Amino acid sequence: MAATNVYVSMYLCVYVSTCPWGRCMGSECGPGGSQSRAVWCAHSEGWTTLHTNCEQAERPENQQSCFHVCDWHKDLYDWQLGAWNQCVPVSMRSTGVIQRPAVCLHGEEGIQTREVGCVQKADGVPAEDVAICEYFEPKPRLEQACLIPCPRDCVVSQFTPWTSCSKTCGTGLQNRVRFVLAPPMFGGSACPNLTEFQTCQPGPCVGPESLYSLRVGSWGPCSIPLPQAKEGSVVPTPRQPRLSKEERMKRKEERKEGRKGRQAAKEGRRKNKETVKERVRELARVRGRVKDPETKELIKNKRNRNRQNRQGGKFWDLQVGYQTREVTCVHRSGNADALSLCSQESLPVTYQACVLTKDCEVSDWTDWSPCSKDCYELNGPTGEHTRTRRVHLLPVGGGAECPELEEKEPCTPQGEGVPPCIVYNWKTTEWTECRVDMLLSQQDRRRGNLTGLCGGGIQNREVYCVQATSVDPASSALKSKEASRPVDGDLCLSPPPNTTQLCHIPCPVECDLSSWSAWGPCTFENCLDTAAKRGFKLRKRIVINEPTGGTGSCPHLVEAIPCDEPSCYDWLLVKLEECIPDNERECGPGTHIPQVQCVNSDGEYVDRQLCRDAILPMPVICEVPCPKDCVLSPWAFWSLCSHTCSGKNTEGRQMRARSVLAYSAGEGGVQCPNSIALQEVRSCNDHPCTVYHWQTGPWGQCIEDTSVPPANSTAAGARTGFGVRGGDSSCSVGMQTRKVICVRVNVGQVPPKKCPESIRPETVRPCLLPCKRDCSVTPYSDWCACPATCKAGGNTKRKQNRKRIIIQLPANGGQDCPEVLTQERDCEAPSVCLGYRWKTHKWRRCQLVPWSVRQDSPGAVETCGPGLQARAVSCWKQDGGQADMGACLKFASSMPSLTQLCQLPCQDDCQLTAWSKFSSCTQDCVGVKTRKRMLVGKSKKRDQCKNNQVYPLSEIQYCPCNKYNAQPVGNWSDCILPEGGRMEGQPGMKIQGDIKECGQGYRYQAMVCYDQDNRLVETSRCNSHGYIEEACIIPCPSDCKLSEWSNWSRCSKSCGSGVKVRSKWLREKPYNGGRPCPKLDHVNQAQVYEVVPCLSDCGQYVWVAEPWSVWKVSNVDLKENCGEGVQTRKVRCMQNTMDGPSDSVEDYLCDPEEMPLGARDSQLPCPEDCVLSDWGAWSRCSLPCNKISTRERTAYLIRQPGEGKLCPNTTETELCSLNSNCYHYSYNITDWSTCQLSERAVCGSGIKTRMLDCVRSDGKSVDLKFCEELGLDRKWQMNASCVVECPVNCQLSDWSPWSECTQTCGLAGKLWRRRTVLQVPQGDGRPCPHQREQWKPCPVRPCYQWRYSPWSECKSEGARCGEGLRFRNVSCFVSDGSGQEEGSLVDDELCGNLEPSVDGDKRVTLEEPCTSPCPGDCYLTDWTVWSPCQLSCVSGDDLGFGSVQVRSRAVLNQEPENLLQCPEQEWEARPCTEGQCYEYKWMTGEWRSSSRLVWCQRSDGLNVTGGCPMTAQPVADRSCDPACNKPRSFCTEAGVCGCEERYTEVMTSDGLLDQCTVIPVLEIPTAGDNRADVKTIRAVSPTQPSNSLPGRAGRTWFLQPFGPDGKLKTWVYGVAAGAFVLLVFIVSMTFLACKKPKKPQRRQMYNNRLKPLTLAYDGDADM
Repeated sequence: MAATNVYVSMYLCVYVSTCPWGRCMGSECGPGGSQSRAVWCAHSEGWTTLHTNCEQAERPENQQSCFHVCDWHKDLYDWQLGAWNQCVPVSMRSTGVIQRPAVCLHGEEGIQTREVGCVQKADGVPAEDVAICEYFEPKPRLEQACLIPCPRDCVVSQFTPWTSCSKTCGTGLQNRVRFVLAPPMFGGSACPNLTEFQTCQPGPCVGPESLYSLRVGSWGPCSIPLPQAKEGSVVPTPRQPRLSKEERMKRKEERKEGRKGRQAAKEGRRKNKETVKERVRELARVRGRVKDPETKELIKNKRNRNRQNRQGGKFWDLQVGYQTREVTCVHRSGNADALSLCSQESLPVTYQACVLTKDCEVSDWTDWSPCSKDCYELNGPTGEHTRTRRVHLLPVGGGAECPELEEKEPCTPQGEGVPPCIVYNWKTTEWTECRVDMLLSQQDRRRGNLTGLCGGGIQNREVYCVQATSVDPASSALKSKEASRPVDGDLCLSPPPNTTQLCHIPCPVECDLSSWSAWGPCTFENCLDTAAKRGFKLRKRIVINEPTGGTGSCPHLVEAIPCDEPSCYDWLLVKLEECIPDNERECGPGTHIPQVQCVNSDGEYVDRQLCRDAILPMPVICEVPCPKDCVLSPWAFWSLCSHTCSGKNTEGRQMRARSVLAYSAGEGGVQCPNSIALQEVRSCNDHPCTVYHWQTGPWGQCIEDTSVPPANSTAAGARTGFGVRGGDSSCSVGMQTRKVICVRVNVGQVPPKKCPESIRPETVRPCLLPCKRDCSVTPYSDWCACPATCKAGGNTKRKQNRKRIIIQLPANGGQDCPEVLTQERDCEAPSVCLGYRWKTHKWRRCQLVPWSVRQDSPGAVETCGPGLQARAVSCWKQDGGQADMGACLKFASSMPSLTQLCQLPCQDDCQLTAWSKFSSCTQDCVGVKTRKRMLVGKSKKRDQCKNNQVYPLSEIQYCPCNKYNAQPVGNWSDCILPEGGRMEGQPGMKIQGDIKECGQGYRYQAMVCYDQDNRLVETSRCNSHGYIEEACIIPCPSDCKLSEWSNWSRCSKSCGSGVKVRSKWLREKPYNGGRPCPKLDHVNQAQVYEVVPCLSDCGQYVWVAEPWSVWKVSNVDLKENCGEGVQTRKVRCMQNTMDGPSDSVEDYLCDPEEMPLGARDSQLPCPEDCVLSDWGAWSRCSLPCNKISTRERTAYLIRQPGEGKLCPNTTETELCSLNSNCYHYSYNITDWSTCQLSERAVCGSGIKTRMLDCVRSDGKSVDLKFCEELGLDRKWQMNASCVVECPVNCQLSDWSPWSECTQTCGLAGKLWRRRTVLQVPQGDGRPCPHQREQWKPCPVRPCYQWRYSPWSECKSEGARCGEGLRFRNVSCFVSDGSGQEEGSLVDDELCGNLEPSVDGDKRVTLEEPCTSPCPGDCYLTDWTVWSPCQLSCVSGDDLGFGSVQVRSRAVLNQEPENLLQCPEQEWEARPCTEGQCYEYKWMTGEWRSSSRLVWCQRSDGLNVTGGCPMTAQPVADRSCDPACNKPRSFCTEAGVCGCEERYTEVMTSDGLLDQCTVIPVLEIPTAGDNRADVKTIRAVSPTQPSNSLPGRAGRTWFLQPFGPDGKLKTWVYGVAAGAFVLLVFIVSMTFLACKKPKKPQRRQMYNNRLKPLTLAYDGDADM
């Protein structure tokens, strides 16, 4: 089979039949480019082959011309987007048929498309290639998803009642109409007929019916009469009604008389004119015969100006013309007939004067004004420039209104010379002093002095806006904080800096001292001067922690005691050497050679030559016992001295003792001394108890030291090492002094000679004087603008003020701040508010319709009748100056009318003056007020004018009987504190921003005043100022109160490091916004607790053993006094102090494991036995402990044994055993303490600590020295920084000024004031109060407004029907502004200050054209008001299709024969905003027989037609088959027969109702009963008949417990209740019958009566 080869074109793609061309290339931009693609021959299976295998004729082109796109083409071409087409359902795109769902809920998904093309921007011509636009931007999408909403049917209201019959006799029509509430949308059903007709017959007519009516047409356009035609020409005249011959003759005569009268009048006017000219010439001759040329020119120019400035001359062109209308006679069928068929005495006027329509004419736009911003500012607000045009001609005769006369555009100044804009920046004052509030846990009643609080706090500053100034390098020497003038804060665009910040007051460090050293030797004051014989013993202590302010604030560090025989150097006994017997014998008396060292008074080793004058210690006598001698133990250490000093009654003593170790042999041996010789006592601390020390007072104020020049101040400061606080520069060196006195302890001040002069503290020291700092204030700001006087009410004097701000407080004696920081002055003479008003001028002469038009009308010979007159209107400023018309068109109310109808009275007309004003009332309730008018001219003599019934000359009205009553209205306002209140805070309890926030205030309620007609009037009528004022209380905030600190607990460890705790408990909860309580600590069960580390010294309680007693030998050898014996001693637990064990304490405080033995059994050596000393301490076991290592202890030889006797071992060894005599040691770390602050700090930075504990391997805490001696690694950090959150109270701004009233009138107006949070609370600071805004009522003012009266009936002047006018009045109404009442009519004078407008519309329309239907016409009603705005919603959710409102016109007909001539009903819809959702649902009434009412109701309760889904409409009619004709039966809603209440159904076997019977007593059914079955009407499926059981013969009775509605009947509940009571009775009786009787327990009852009742509380909180 032959293979098939095909050409494939390819560019960057493989095996694709159509591939894109390559990039268009070319040397020039435009159509001259070219693009190419690769072409090769490929087999049909995909592999490439030779070109010769493919048909050459089919080879595709591999190159083509194209449009080479360049970057600048982006400005020439762009995508053109077409409008989106109609949304098409998705189903229609696939099937071509619209498939609507049966029930539509939210809409249907659809797709809409549009056209997109690449076009030239200039002319919209399509581009040569779409790729041009694709080069710069991807092609916009061509289709998008859309939603087709569900169809919405038209919704109409219910019908109105039937109108009255259109005829009083014969056959007429009645109409009733309804109006459209919602238009049909999205393909919904159209609106039904809005009108229904029915015939009516009031009664038969008496005589013939009136079949014709005179109808007037509408007035034609206003036109100007043509000029008088020449002879032979034809002048068209307006169409007039055809007149009879007699009428034409009569009018001809009237025209002749009119011409004669006009000629006579013309002649009279000519004569009068000549007379006036003659008088003017005469006056000119009198004042000056001839004027010079300059005067003539001035007079001429003035006349021209007056002529040009004549009011209204240049702003409108009033041309009075005429307009006509047609009068026809119409049959009630609507056809026109001859006028003679309409019987009427006079025909209506067919002409009237009018003003020709002229549109508003304006000038061209002026050039743009300069930009309002004349400087350059990057990213700043732009300015604006304007252009205007002037009015040349105002519209008249209903012409087009004037367009906008001003345009504004944003602008930015351009050019090189534009200066930069002034920049405004925020500046701040200095921070105030740091203010510290106490923590709740530190509020202790015992802490009275709160002035030294330190730690974290809060400080404030003021922020103001100033103009930024450029810093000149030449002025760099000026102060860095130069005051600037404050300006309005709105000029600073950046956010203002913070006005509050957290701060820290460093806490003073207390002086921490070591313990006193021991008293030193008696030494000279000055060892270089030993002439004086008096000396001192000194003891010292050192400063461990230097306090704030240096060591000068520490107490004295040296105390001195006078002594005799002082010396600067002495010998120190280091130790005594071994006892060496005399004469080189082995035993017997000998001496101890002392080892000594020369030391100074401070105990330091010095050269031995310095002690040459001191007494060298002598050798001490001793004795080495021989074998038969008594052996005594070495002397014990001297005990502590019994007193620290010696006086008359006290003397220091210390003692030491030794014991007998072996008795002598009796013969030849040295005997043992008596017991007294075994103890020694010596004096100690024999210095007197008179201790002296130097006492220093505080350093005084730093004063200037004139001995030091100011130039050396810096060097002096560096030498002395004094720093300067607060960063203030120092100006000079000063000096400080203090008082130094010599004090005897427990006595007081003594002469200075008593204290050693060598250690006297200094009394003078240098100091640095800080520079004086004067108070610095800003210049005064500009005067604030005076309030707008147009809003001023009353004669209150307006003020303006200015202020200056303290930016630096004085210090170090600088100049104080000025007392006056604000200035106030009265505003200057108030300028009238900028405003404009229309000024009307006198009406001009009344102009009649031209004679050529009215010459054929009756009475035309007389110059009288209706006409038109005009007046001038000008624009004036409120302050009296004349302004441009454009200003009034923009700012003033609507322009007054320029023309009005007028009436020139005819000869027979009665002329009267206008009514005068009503006279004032002389007395209320019983007086009257009158107004009058008068007859004018010849009317005074005419009898018909004197008819007071037709032309009354006076009117009388009774004076009002005004009675007023006042009553409160509205709610009470917030409780408001008096302005400027301050409150003194309790210690540690700051009030909100130091502003009074609680106490007695006042609340207000508005008063309203009504007159006797219950109309709102000014409150002054009721002698009320508009308020009720009542005192009220704002409760003060009460902070959380805690108890005082408990005592510290014991240290958690009796030996080593532990913690101790103290707590505070809740004493009183906070209320009224007080500071909250800290969170409860559930571990310690306390509100606040404090944990600190503690160290229990393992040696604070020690066992102290007295010397061993004399041996008591149990195995007595009277001759030798040796052998086994017992020694005892007292062992006591004593408190260890710095000076050694002092007082005895309980034994349990000491470690029982370390308690020394109180008795010991041992072998008392016999004479010549070897005597050893007591065993020394055990050596330490080597670590780690193991069973191989050992420890040992030793004793030394005291007495050599006799001949033949040996000494025991002097060394004893034992194995080391872990936790027995060998221990491992390790460090244990305690828990962190709570954050520890300085003594007077309340918060801020602190330190938390923990301690190391040395723990033995058996778990026992021991002294740290055991771990330290082993050199264990201490890797833990003992201290860590921590922070206690500072209590920052909420800081609020001041109350803002009271706002304007929210309503200008009415009952609900409120004044508001607000405040903001400046600092949010922190820690346990007082929270912000919830009330951030307050209100009080405004004074109640009546709401006056103009309202229209209803339109009058349409009146066609002089005719029965046709085009006419209807009128309405505008009247003044008063209301309370709530909108819930219509208001009451009051005198128009009360609305005199209001601008004439109704419902915000300044165009007050009091008349409008209308059409009065002729008998038999079918016409449309007026448009209804626009319906409420309605959204397209489903279940209350807006679908997003916008909102719409609608109005409609219905058809009314009067003749049944004219129904075919009726116009179509109309409705129109428009989009609107702020619509609401309406839901529609079916409503049903009660069933009446077999029917009920079913209607659709809107969610606002309005009954409508349409809107409810027809698929869900309930059934309105029902019927039962067969009919329910049994007594007491009715057809149920389910369509089956049921029985009335208290009756039950008796059914036949085939499920039909047989009869209704009273509910019977329960009977047992019988098998042979032939009555019908009693069966249930099923509740689940009521319409389904119940099937009879097969094979049952006859009928059986049973009761039916369910009613027709499927509910249980009442008797079923009764039977159930009776059965339950019977069951309970049976169970109770059974229980009582089966229960065993109890034995009588009289004795126990008797005892119970005697035993008192006791309630025990077991600790349960619910007790």
